[in-house]
Amino acid sequence: MINFIMGPTAREIFADRVDPSEMEPFLASFRAYRLDEVLGAWKPFHDVVANSIERTCRKHGVLFEAKDAQALYDAVPTWQPHPDVPGPLSRIADHYPLVILSNSMVDLIPHSARNIGVPFHAVLTAEEAGAYKPLMRPFEYMFDRLGCSPEDMMHVSSSPRYDLMTAHDLGFGAKVFVDRGHEPPTEHYGLTRIRDFNDLPALLGL
Repeated sequence: MINFIMGPTAREIFADRVDPSEMEPFLASFRAYRLDEVLGAWKPFHDVVANSIERTCRKHGVLFEAKDAQALYDAVPTWQPHPDVPGPLSRIADHYPLVILSNSMVDLIPHSARNIGVPFHAVLTAEEAGAYKPLMRPFEYMFDRLGCSPEDMMHVSSSPRYDLMTAHDLGFGAKVFVDRGHEPPTEHYGLTRIRDFNDLPALLGL
């Protein structure tokens, strides 16, 4: 839902230290290290960001400073939803309870939810679950909090790696892949693929 521009933000921060010809490999490493960082024991998201950008800098021979990680973390609350999100979600909220399960922190997620601007039934974070997606534990935490089963839910995400593969393994009733182009598309895992959030209400009969 939120346009999670960690890569573009890093591009701006490191524009003076990374040659344009090396920027895409640099950002690809940053993306890969972020996934690696969330697969271990839970740590604050600030540490996920700091560790992954420091590891990226080390790999590419780029000077790392602690302020770089802080600037990335501080940018998160300012990020806005994709333009196609608020309208369709508002329509759905009149008929179905909306839930956020975010790889975020308790201090960050209120900003994201407020920026989306629609009513949510529940807003849950990795910090509360003590684990990050794609691990199963955050999903299981959500089921316990909501008192429901995965079969009762539709999971909507633009990330097969972080969300939809796990949702498949847990047996969600429906899984929708919003193809934003930042992860390779897949026809596996029983996904319904859409390219625009405006297509989502129709999948719910609205």
